[in-house]
Amino acid sequence: MRALALCTCFYGCGNGESASKKSCSQPAVSCLRNCLETASSAAPPIQNDVIEQWKRNFYKDPKNLLAQNVCVKNDPFELSISKAYSHKVHHVFTHKIECEGKPITHQKGSSRCWIFAGLNCMRVPFMKQYNLDEFEFSQAHLFYWDKVERCYNFLNNYVELTHRGEKTDDRLMSFLLKNPLDEGGQWSMLINLINKYGVMPKKNFPETYSCELSLRMNMALKSKLREYAKILRDLIADRKSTEEIKSKIDEQMLELYNIIGICLGIPDETFTWEYYDKSKKYQSVGPISSLEFYEKLVKPYYNVDDKLCIVNDPRPTSLYGRMYTVEYLNNVVGGQQVSYNNQPIEILMDLVVKSIKNGEPVWFGCDVGKRSHRKNGILDLKINDFKLVFGVDIQTPLRKEDRLMYGESAMTHAMAFTAVLLDENGDATKFRVENSWGDDPGEKGYIVMSSDWFKEFVYLVAIDKSLLSDDVLKVFEEKPIVLPAWDPMGTLAQ
Repeated sequence: MRALALCTCFYGCGNGESASKKSCSQPAVSCLRNCLETASSAAPPIQNDVIEQWKRNFYKDPKNLLAQNVCVKNDPFELSISKAYSHKVHHVFTHKIECEGKPITHQKGSSRCWIFAGLNCMRVPFMKQYNLDEFEFSQAHLFYWDKVERCYNFLNNYVELTHRGEKTDDRLMSFLLKNPLDEGGQWSMLINLINKYGVMPKKNFPETYSCELSLRMNMALKSKLREYAKILRDLIADRKSTEEIKSKIDEQMLELYNIIGICLGIPDETFTWEYYDKSKKYQSVGPISSLEFYEKLVKPYYNVDDKLCIVNDPRPTSLYGRMYTVEYLNNVVGGQQVSYNNQPIEILMDLVVKSIKNGEPVWFGCDVGKRSHRKNGILDLKINDFKLVFGVDIQTPLRKEDRLMYGESAMTHAMAFTAVLLDENGDATKFRVENSWGDDPGEKGYIVMSSDWFKEFVYLVAIDKSLLSDDVLKVFEEKPIVLPAWDPMGTLAQ
């Protein structure tokens, strides 16, 4: 019988020793238990005299009282906005794409930014080609198919993991069951939907209540998915055949399909697109399917397969010039797995500048809630003076790699770059960003992002492959390194 491993501990292990690193003769499991018990009891509870000292220190500083009087009735982050600095930020750029999309879009109470940002990029060359003043692709159409596909993807992943021996309380299974139907997304997920279902004009499949406020529909779908997971696990435990399990998934999907169809409607198999061009001339296309619409009318001018994902993950465990993927990060069974080409942030910025100079907007993912002023549409490291309000700085003391490792930052939102300001040396100083929060924030829905903010909080860009160097392109030929499902690079833009 193999001997139990011995432990090297950092805490006293029950022998009356002081807390220090030493060898221990106890079996590892037993020693770990003693170590944890000792460690948990080593920290004393907060004492009243300590609290009194904190309180005296608080009231000793009159600025704390002023900040308290103001913050109890106002948003403390809004109060931290540097008014003097915000007035220095202007929407003036040296390079701007020829035609920005109109009208500004609004995802409202949903987490569909990744769909909105992708379709906003796609409509720019489409509007130019068909001589349109305004145009929107149907975000609801891709949203509908994403719901259907993600339900089917989850059920099949659950069956695969159960066959693999994963228990419901194992970390991976627990992670997937906690949120069986995420609404956020990444670029590869958009490619999967468009290549399979195409696109259509918004007027041919407009928004519904559950598109704009998706919470209740999501609650219903998640509830059913967890219920169905239990049923599938029981079938596998009873050694039911693959055919029986597949038949059960088909039954479950019919019920889920009905819920989605009731909440969102069901897209027509074909439609006719009628419109006026800029010369007010009537035009008509169709009847045509959404996939034909993409392949014939859109793809020649904007091919989603030509846009490749470049990320900036500066963690020491993630090497530059390597491919990465995240386990079970997908939305379509048989579709493209989310994968990343990890590069220094300077390369991402340079590629964005090149794309804008070529007249093409860029889909990107970032951590939008950091160092931002939503009302004025500013993303800038200098926009918040947190130290003035709280006495300490927040959001940026850690380095970018440390923010990822400690859960302080991740990709939370997707938007589109449309312009850049270059200084006399040709270096980018700020960018113009098209958002999907309506036309109220910023300059009629557009945001200004400083280059310093870009370096700290932009994580992913989708760039046309024609702009990539041979060295960067070659990385896409590698087999991706698989990161765990809970890795921060698997966070979805919402």
